[in-house]
Amino acid sequence: MSTSTQRHDYTPPPPDEGYWAALLQEGEFSEAIPEETEDEGDAVAVSGELHDDQAVMDYAASPNQTDWAEMTRIYEHDEVLELPVIGFNRGGLLVEWRSLRGFVPASQLDDFAVNENGFARRDALKDYVGKILSLRIIELYIEQNRLILSERAARVMAGQRADLLHQLAPGDIVTGTVTNLCDFGAFVDLGGLEGLIHISELSWGRVGHPTDLLERNMHIQVYVMDVDQSAERIALSLKRLHPDPWETVAERYTVGQMITGVITNVVDFGAFACIEEGLEGLIHVSELAEGHFLHPRNVVNEGQTVEARVLSIDSRGRRLGLSLRLEK
Repeated sequence: MSTSTQRHDYTPPPPDEGYWAALLQEGEFSEAIPEETEDEGDAVAVSGELHDDQAVMDYAASPNQTDWAEMTRIYEHDEVLELPVIGFNRGGLLVEWRSLRGFVPASQLDDFAVNENGFARRDALKDYVGKILSLRIIELYIEQNRLILSERAARVMAGQRADLLHQLAPGDIVTGTVTNLCDFGAFVDLGGLEGLIHISELSWGRVGHPTDLLERNMHIQVYVMDVDQSAERIALSLKRLHPDPWETVAERYTVGQMITGVITNVVDFGAFACIEEGLEGLIHVSELAEGHFLHPRNVVNEGQTVEARVLSIDSRGRRLGLSLRLEK
């Protein structure tokens, strides 16, 4: 996949220190490498299903240091490995090379929809057991007995991923292809190297699920937020291709102004209304209607278009107060 790079005028602050940690906790590796339990008897299921409550990397019986040295050489030379799949869990596949065992996250498989769940996901992964996959190493930490591989990364020429990784920088705008969509975001292939758009970076507005905005194999432009060279991870954004609407909200709206909005969410304390993409205001329950009513849903519903009056504007706090009541 070819990429085009340019600089964008708006440079956001880098992700905070907990950004990548949060992605790992809620993302692909949280399912692939769960916390270890005390039940050692269920630790291994060779040629079958791995228990999700076991640490995948602990399945290696007695990893040989000579094998680790050779695997490090393979990693440094960006070589492709042909490895058999010997097991799986809901996060991905277990593969074997000599005394070492590695993990292939489901998101790193060709033509695998990571948003599959339940029995469909289990059966799809189970079908890989016994197959030989062409893989490249994307993470290697000997101290942690951690070996992560990718089928997607094996599709490109040796060195191409490293070249792309060193070319990318925060602020770049690049073109990629959506490869997978899951609850926490979207993976985008930038040309043999994948980046992640966290769900919070898809839009300035509310997003229920990445599939609300994107589809697999869709070609999109993305903004590079952060490049972690050592871990080969790229944080991407869609929303940062456009100005933050909250930065200029006070210039475009005034207190007392009548505006049109669409109800996006109804809660016990009121309702939220979208007045433009990325800009939502709260209609407090006390501002929904005159008189008494049991619940805000007795007044408005999601998808309803309303005429509201602006009560307050707080651009710094990203809050907009609205009212449906007649002005007193």
